Amino acid sequence: MVSEQLLKRALEFDFLSAEEGQFLYETVPTAELMDVAFRMRKVLHPDNNVTWIIDRNLNTTNVCIANCKFCNFYRIPGHAESYITTIEQYKGKIEETFRYGGEQLLLQGGHHPDLGLDYYAGLFRELKKLFPTLKLHALGPPEIAHITKLAGSTHTEVLRTLHDAGLDSLPGAGAEILNDRVRRLISKGKCSGREWLDVMRAAHQLNITTSATMMFGHIETVAERFEHLVWLRQVQSEKPANAKGFIAFIPWPFQDEGTLLNRIKGVHNTVTGEDYIRTIAISRIMLPNIQNIQASWLTVGKEIAQICLHAGANDFGSIMIEENVVSAAGAPHRFTSNGIQEAIREAGFIPKLRTQQYEHRQMPDVMEQQVINY
Repeated sequence: MVSEQLLKRALEFDFLSAEEGQFLYETVPTAELMDVAFRMRKVLHPDNNVTWIIDRNLNTTNVCIANCKFCNFYRIPGHAESYITTIEQYKGKIEETFRYGGEQLLLQGGHHPDLGLDYYAGLFRELKKLFPTLKLHALGPPEIAHITKLAGSTHTEVLRTLHDAGLDSLPGAGAEILNDRVRRLISKGKCSGREWLDVMRAAHQLNITTSATMMFGHIETVAERFEHLVWLRQVQSEKPANAKGFIAFIPWPFQDEGTLLNRIKGVHNTVTGEDYIRTIAISRIMLPNIQNIQASWLTVGKEIAQICLHAGANDFGSIMIEENVVSAAGAPHRFTSNGIQEAIREAGFIPKLRTQQYEHRQMPDVMEQQVINY
C-alpha cells in the first residue's frame, strides 16, 4: 500500500512531499500516525523525558497597525487603552518571574508606528544591564520586518543590532499560515510569508536560535497547512551546520472567541481534539530535521496535550506566568510549576525543566507557586 511505503520512508527520516503528507493525514488511522511519530521521537529523544520551561509572556506594547482579524489584544494608535510598558513595570514583572523560578521573557508586542530599532536596542540593553542573567526570547519575524522598514535597513543588520543589544533567541510568532492567500485575508498588515521565512533565514545565518509555529483551523485549506510545513523544513535544511535554526515547532488551533474573523466573517475554530493530535503526529513526520515538537496545552487543554506526548511531541512548553494575546481570544487553560510536572508524570513521562536552548536546568531551590487554575 502507498501509505505503508510512505510511513516506512518517514521512519527513515525522508522528506515527504506536501502531497504525500496530506495523503497520510487524510487516510491513515490516528493510532498508526501516532505510532510512527512516537517512534521517530524516540530516535531523536531516546530517553523518557518531556521538557518544559518557566517563562513569562510580556508585551512591549499593545499598539499595532497590522489589524489582524484573529487578534483581540491590539489597540490602534491613540486608543484610550493603548500602552507602552515602562522600565518600572518590566522590573516588577521580571523580579516576580525570577521568584517563580523563571529566567526568560518571551517579549513581544504590536507593530507600533513609532517604536523602531533604536527603541528596541535600547530596551534590550537596559533590561540586560538591570538583569544580566535574563534571557530575551523576543519579537518575531513580523516585528523584525516592521522594524526593518522603519529603519530603512535589512533583516540581517536589524537582527545583528538587536542580538548585540541582548536578544538571545527569536520566537516563531506571526507565522499563522505562510501562504499569502491566507495572510491577505487574516493579517494583511503583516509581512508576507516569504519575508517571514527570509527573516528566519537571516537569523539562522547569525546563529540566532528560533522557533516555528502554525496557527490553523480557520480559513486555510489542508493543502496550505502542508505547504507551510514544507517551507519550514526547507529553511531548516538551509541553516549553517553550526546553527540550531528552528529548535522547536509549535502548532496551535485558532482561538476564535470575539475575534473579527468570528464576529464578522463567521469563522470558527474547526480543530477537534483528534485533529490536533493528528497534526502533532504529522508535524513530527513532515519535520524530521526539527528536533522538538511542542504540544500547546494553552489552547487544547491538559488531556489532549498529554495524548500528544504519545504522538510525537516531546515538549510541554511553558507554564506561562503571564500570557495576554492568545488568552484574549478565549484560551482558558493555566498551569503552575507543580501542575505541569504532574501532568507530564500522569502521561507516563519524566518532567525536565529546560532553557530556551533545550538544555536541562536544575529546579530552583526556592520558588513561589502562582495561584492560578488550569
